[in-house]
Amino acid sequence: MMALFLSAFVTFFVVIDPPGCAPIFASLTRDGSAAWRRAMAIRSVLIAASILMVFAFVGEPLLHALGIGLDAFRIAGGIMLFLIALEMVFEKRTHRREERAEEINRRHAEEHRVEPEDISVFPMAIPMIAGPGSIATVMLMTAHNDGSNLIVVMAAMLAVLLLSLAALLAAGAIMRVLGDKLEAMITRVLGVLLAALAAQFVIDGVKASFSLAGATA
Repeated sequence: MMALFLSAFVTFFVVIDPPGCAPIFASLTRDGSAAWRRAMAIRSVLIAASILMVFAFVGEPLLHALGIGLDAFRIAGGIMLFLIALEMVFEKRTHRREERAEEINRRHAEEHRVEPEDISVFPMAIPMIAGPGSIATVMLMTAHNDGSNLIVVMAAMLAVLLLSLAALLAAGAIMRVLGDKLEAMITRVLGVLLAALAAQFVIDGVKASFSLAGATA
């Protein structure tokens, strides 16, 4: 049991990558209040957990019923992630923040509060936490384990999700200590890494699709 738990825990930890999600979350939520960032962190992990639980138990039959392959998830997730990476590299979110500040000033007289955009569903819950890799992992591990082994696998996944929540909650404070200039540099570097990761998702999906097509030809 312990060997299975450790194996599943390490697998989910590497795929979900809580330390890697934390600075990205900090960059996406830097305009929000502490309460809003906390709500986004909790909501992101809860939504991701729900998605992974659904795919753990009904994922494979659902995909087959809809005629959707897992490779399509890799390609779609890569494209969505690449769009986020572009915004981080070229600081499009900085322009959004400036526009949002102007909107707040215009509405200040009416005492309306403009909330930052909700990033809990996209991109944090999916594809950052519950992305193609983690969805594929949970489907594979649950397909090969049942009974008490399935409970162990689910416990390992939930443990990694709790670590992800802790990383997201601490991300803002850590990034604030680093300062604006260093944060901007890190954000751009992360954007480049995200772009490469997104490209890899697409490449893997396309390669797997062509391999499957060649095998069935």
